[in-house]
Amino acid sequence: MWNPFVAERLLLGQWAVLLGYAGLPWVLAAVVRASTEPASRGLAGTLRALIPAAVGGFSSVALSALTAGPQALLGPRRWRTAGTLVAALVLVSLPWLVPSLTSGATTDPAGVEAFAARADTPFGVLGSLLLSGGVWNAGAVPPGYGEPVAAAARALLVAVSLAGWVWWARRHRPAMAAGLSVAAVAGTTIALAGATGPGREVLTALIGWWPGFGLLRDGQLYVAPLALLQALGSGAVLVWLLRGFSEDARRGSGPSRNVSEVGLVRTMVAVFVALGPVVVLPGLAWGAGGGLVPVDYPREWTRAQEAVAADPGSGAVLVLPWSAYRGVEWSGRPVVVLDPATRLFDRRTVWNDDLRVGTPDGGTVVVAGEDARAREAARLLEPDPRTGMPTADPGEWAEILSSLGVSHVAVSAPVDNRFSSDFPGLEMVVQGDDMTLLEVRDQHMNVDKEGISGLEVTGGLVTVGAIIWSMARSGSSLGFQRPQPRTDRGARKEIPK
Repeated sequence: MWNPFVAERLLLGQWAVLLGYAGLPWVLAAVVRASTEPASRGLAGTLRALIPAAVGGFSSVALSALTAGPQALLGPRRWRTAGTLVAALVLVSLPWLVPSLTSGATTDPAGVEAFAARADTPFGVLGSLLLSGGVWNAGAVPPGYGEPVAAAARALLVAVSLAGWVWWARRHRPAMAAGLSVAAVAGTTIALAGATGPGREVLTALIGWWPGFGLLRDGQLYVAPLALLQALGSGAVLVWLLRGFSEDARRGSGPSRNVSEVGLVRTMVAVFVALGPVVVLPGLAWGAGGGLVPVDYPREWTRAQEAVAADPGSGAVLVLPWSAYRGVEWSGRPVVVLDPATRLFDRRTVWNDDLRVGTPDGGTVVVAGEDARAREAARLLEPDPRTGMPTADPGEWAEILSSLGVSHVAVSAPVDNRFSSDFPGLEMVVQGDDMTLLEVRDQHMNVDKEGISGLEVTGGLVTVGAIIWSMARSGSSLGFQRPQPRTDRGARKEIPK
């Protein structure tokens, strides 16, 4: 788990994706078993293994499909096993799949260039990907990661792990060898596609045909099977080393002539294997040098949160300034982050979800957001590109906000004391140094009924029911167990004397 893929995804804040990544070994093993088990038991085992992916969302499900799909197609009973895997993937995806079919969300093909893999080592894009790095966001690279000495040491470890994988696959022929190898190659190819001209054209065409292919924009995500293969290869190297020392001891020759020497060598090898990844990737230690620490919202922010929560209405919260990023200082050190206000309120927020990403050549790519209401808000409020504050007629603010179904406006920036008086129909509820909450006083607000539809509820219930069934069917200790009949405590087994 201590590798560049985990480090960079942690620094991106993608905890749910890492949950799905952690479950990949179990998904792969479940598919291997499903090819030899009865269909119902194979489906139950695969569903149970996909629970982390179900929590992680579409990206985690896609990673699971990429990792286990080749194994299903290359193993015995391929079509039945592939059908089992597809059925399990669909069942765990229903809570997200059903709403996405009716959401009307779009995917901007410009994200192909913005989220393409980038070189974060001296070895270029391909070399960075082979080291399981290459994330698109330079701010998610651990401190000191690109230093030549550390990068060369990681490259050496990767080469050793790949050699260990080849040795294990040839010597022991594990059932998942071919499937995981194909998955690693396919994932690396997908990751590299966005960094090449022809690959970008193909991805752009796919996204234009179906927005769901937008999952492929973040290419570095798909080196996860390669990272798993390298982890297994490292374990194979450890087995090979320990087995060699043990054989030397049995023959009474070589550097290890007695049991104590073998034990010492085993300990040294174990320590080296355990500390090696830490030594070559020290930037992840201590929370990436303090980059991963819990932070509390300032008191004025929580006051705004409480005020919105106390409102019995169901209107949305508009977040200003109209920019996806904020420079905050209350996090312990000055940092630029995605607007924290969008995750502060327990209701729909309307914010500028356009993403501005710098390119390696110094340019900027703007990836259009997916929220149709946010696009409508930008059209009506006409925000100033420099300040992010609306330039629409102040007298029309209340009417515009009401038409958008907005009941509150959260301004996470210093404002003048007369701010609310300049806008008829808006009342200041909370005012602080960098958080002001305004309430829209309009009794004719056009609030959309955004409750969960019956179809979405059905999809969620089907997923939950399938998971419960899988735990009970596969004999998991988390499932419902039938009580065993009590034995007669008076019966004693006679022990011969």
